Amino acid sequence: MSSPELTLDQPHFATFFCVLGSVSAIVFSTLGAAYGTAKSSVGIASMSIKHPQLIMKAIVPVVMAGIIAIYGLVIAVLLAGSLNKHYSAYKGFLNLSAGLAVGVSGMAAGIAIGVVGEAGVRASAQQPKLFVAIILILIFAEVLGLYGLIVAIYLFTK
Repeated sequence: MSSPELTLDQPHFATFFCVLGSVSAIVFSTLGAAYGTAKSSVGIASMSIKHPQLIMKAIVPVVMAGIIAIYGLVIAVLLAGSLNKHYSAYKGFLNLSAGLAVGVSGMAAGIAIGVVGEAGVRASAQQPKLFVAIILILIFAEVLGLYGLIVAIYLFTK
């Protein structure tokens, strides 16, 4: 027997999808950030053997990968904060979509930052003129995560 306060528009499972969206946002974006950090750090460690003076310049990909995790955290907190007892199925699915948008795009951005960061750090140690070009490529990789954040905020506000 169903609860008298719930209607067909407010099923019990609707909050589950919001929680799933929140979990997706933080898990996938953090996985991408972790991969980007790890992959870039391998390049930094390899490069710093011959060029230890360049370590601080080489930290840029690691910082950019960490920002990806913040995007997922912001959306996860927004989604978790919107939970209440009376939740429509429409809102639950929108919030799941918002979490997946920022999570999956954050994971893709983290992977891109890791690959570019590792190769870029090594290349800019060999040829310093490449540093600006590598930073531009990293910015374009970071923007992939930002696109997911924008879509997630848009879906969250619907």
